[in-house]
Amino acid sequence: MKLKKKIISCAALLAVAASCMTSAFTGFTTSAVTDVDDCNDDWLHAVGSRLYDKDGNEVWLTGANWFGLNCIEYSPHYLYAGDIDDMLSEVADRGINVIRFPISTELILSWMNGTPYQISAGGMQACYNPPVDTDDGNGNIVKAGTYGHINKDFVEADGKTLITSDRGFDIILDKCKKYGIKAFIDIHSPHADNSGHNYNLWYGKETTTGGTMVTTDIWIETLTWLAEKYNNNDTLIGYDLKNEPHGKGQEGDKAAKWDGSTDENNWAYAATKCAESILEVNPNALIFIEGVEQSLSGAMPGDYWGMADRRDNSPYIGAWWGGNFRGAREYPIVPKQGTSQIVYSPHDYGPSVYNQTWFDKDFTTQTLLDDYWYDTWAYLNKEEIAPLLIGEWGGHMDGAENQKWMELLRDYMIDNHINHTFWCLNTNSGDTGGLWAGFSYSIDTGTTITWEEEKYALFEKALWQTSETGKYIGLDHQIPLGLNNTGMTVTEYYSNYAETEGSNLDAGAKTDPKPPVTTPTEEPTEQPTDIVTTAATTVSDAPETTTSTTVTTVNATDVTTDTPPTSSGTPSMYGDVNTDGDISVSDVVKLNLYLLNPVENPLNNQQLANADCVKDNVIDTSDSSLIMNYVAMMIDISELGAE
Repeated sequence: MKLKKKIISCAALLAVAASCMTSAFTGFTTSAVTDVDDCNDDWLHAVGSRLYDKDGNEVWLTGANWFGLNCIEYSPHYLYAGDIDDMLSEVADRGINVIRFPISTELILSWMNGTPYQISAGGMQACYNPPVDTDDGNGNIVKAGTYGHINKDFVEADGKTLITSDRGFDIILDKCKKYGIKAFIDIHSPHADNSGHNYNLWYGKETTTGGTMVTTDIWIETLTWLAEKYNNNDTLIGYDLKNEPHGKGQEGDKAAKWDGSTDENNWAYAATKCAESILEVNPNALIFIEGVEQSLSGAMPGDYWGMADRRDNSPYIGAWWGGNFRGAREYPIVPKQGTSQIVYSPHDYGPSVYNQTWFDKDFTTQTLLDDYWYDTWAYLNKEEIAPLLIGEWGGHMDGAENQKWMELLRDYMIDNHINHTFWCLNTNSGDTGGLWAGFSYSIDTGTTITWEEEKYALFEKALWQTSETGKYIGLDHQIPLGLNNTGMTVTEYYSNYAETEGSNLDAGAKTDPKPPVTTPTEEPTEQPTDIVTTAATTVSDAPETTTSTTVTTVNATDVTTDTPPTSSGTPSMYGDVNTDGDISVSDVVKLNLYLLNPVENPLNNQQLANADCVKDNVIDTSDSSLIMNYVAMMIDISELGAE
């Protein structure tokens, strides 16, 4: 009974590796994605410090921020100066494969409560005039949209009344999908406020309308509601739980901290609870976890959070807001579903935002690592703990120190497969500027965007692209990135480019693509036991070398009967199904593919012996579940093959 409980508790994480089986077996609980979205196959998952698609191919999120939904206009800024189709089309053609959209808990709460805020007329220019074909009174027809045609999807049937913000968000996601762009949101502040990012915490602030106090429970409930609403929409790939939790240690419970307590201001505890709630309704979503501002330094015995600072030997170690992950070494974010969807997301800036102490020298990549980056966040990537996405980086092009810093961070992210979203597209970010410089619009030519070309050129080198032809690589398997043949789908990249020219990911290393997982047309007659899944992503396994040439052949029908395949031989390492000397998600995938179709995916005697982790001489899903429990660090290795 103890074993069975552990297997079921790991079911959501097992979905990452086991979903290659779900459509073949009957009786599974699955998300009804095909009725809603026939392209719902772009969800991502983490293994070590990297992100992978459904086929087990590595992907790279390289994008930008577009703020405004967090503000009192309730829409991305600059839709008052341009048409969203023109803007997103050009963003995609420029190679940006993901957009981070800041938003407020307050706005989502209005959606959840059925009282959605209307998009502000100051935030969007939208019209369709006339709204329908009209007789001009002289026997001629004036075609709809002749006199006004901008952001027409955001107005009601009258062609001028702006729709509500929830419907607007749906349209934004639809437009992103149209151009092959993925999206995720970040909770920029509890309340709708153009300066709400200055507030320390994810709770404790009243909404600007109605005076509702945003609590931790409301923050979790609104994000969970949103994740469930969009759990069949793989355009919205994840949730950044809170922008820049911060505050200085001496502020005590008014500041975000990272420790092992259950205090409300403990960001690690709150983020874990929120992640678990989201993954309950969408086990496929990526969960982006930012850092805090300060951590305890351990400078003197007895130092505690909330004590006054000292001039010398400070009890606190500082960082950028949202940038400090020192606490994650001892207190990592480990939801009950496992860590396959967790991405840590520091923010990092240069001296034009604030002249931090690590800039007080002729800094280099190595000095930045020694003085700040490594112990603050880079160790998470280097030590294969989790993937990183630098959620905000950027700044002014000063031809000096700030530009030097941007280039160093950019190159470090390229060389170390670190995902990122640049701050920002908008021109109206006071301390950084944006990638856009200005706009003009006419009904005849549409939107003309003027880009900060020098800044874009610096940023563009860190966009995922092929090494020789320079074509941008999207994250969608069916819709290419952009319309003007500048980009491609991830499928096209791994089919036609990965082996020949590679990409700028991992310093230009060429990649052998993993074959897509295919599902047999004939379904087995009986469902396997001891597995519950709301599966989504599928992992494929690369070809592997085995230690024995003797293969045990099992008829495909055997796995559907009451006598599952049996093991033979002496195990060399329980759980090491691919016999590579290690136990990882690859072993789970290999075993599940065998259970799905043992004729096409055979295991030899040694591999079968290693797979029998329940030690009952029967190879079934309870064995793969147990291995996944170990990979998720939910059990000790001694429990593999235990009596």
